[in-house]
Amino acid sequence: MLLRLHLETRAQHPEADFQWLELMSFDASHGRYIDQLVATYGFEAPVEAAYALTPHLCDVIQIRPRSRSGYIVEDLLALGLGPSTIARLPQCRQVAPFRDPAEALGWLYVLERATLLHEAVRDHIALRMRTVSAWRYLSAYAGVAGLRWQELGRALDAYAITPAASDYIVATARAAFRCQRDWFATEPAVIARAAWASESSGTRFVRD
Repeated sequence: MLLRLHLETRAQHPEADFQWLELMSFDASHGRYIDQLVATYGFEAPVEAAYALTPHLCDVIQIRPRSRSGYIVEDLLALGLGPSTIARLPQCRQVAPFRDPAEALGWLYVLERATLLHEAVRDHIALRMRTVSAWRYLSAYAGVAGLRWQELGRALDAYAITPAASDYIVATARAAFRCQRDWFATEPAVIARAAWASESSGTRFVRD
């Protein structure tokens, strides 16, 4: 299933990866990093909430070790955003409760795939932003990213035992990629900048 998901969603991978890979460019900045964390939180927090409401998902795969949006909150606090600002950050309203584990697994593939980039992104931008120590989110899978990926593959193979189930997982993964693309392309960047500006007097960095 991992191979099939990779092949049948690969056209959507460049857009999904761009958000993180852009941070590895020469003009990466503290402010851009905060924007990315804010936008990521706005997408992943409601997805994790939807996991919690998915019937029988815990029988298919353990979600708790894969919940990482709380680490984004820790990073934003360390970067100077206040709790009240973080509490008001927008979240993607297009994420609805998942009907069953198959739908949740399709979305999980999208979020877990991004973790394969996180360590390289963290190491690169840490060299450019030496005064930053807010890496809890990007370090969440340090040393275990491969293991988590293998566990997801086994869960997918165990659940997708019929053509209909595997087709549905692929369809939901495509839908998750589209939702993620739309979210990053619209509101969050604007809100992120506004949130940063509202906290500017108390932050540790001057926005680049």
